[in-house]
Amino acid sequence: MSVREAVLAVLADSEEPLHWTAVLDRALRSGRIDPFTTPDVRGEVLRALRALVREGELVVESKGVYRLRRSG
Repeated sequence: MSVREAVLAVLADSEEPLHWTAVLDRALRSGRIDPFTTPDVRGEVLRALRALVREGELVVESKGVYRLRRSG
């Protein structure tokens, strides 16, 4: 699973917006991201979040807090 897919999965599983540190923690704890095979896990998660916001997949709720964009 890519970091991007892991970020989307964590946010899809959450019923509320999450701070990026919670996204990182949940992705690591669930095994969606392996810190031994992904160098600079923190940076990769932050880059994925920024890219997903630019692409319209995520919305920034407040500083550092993200949620999936609702369809419809």
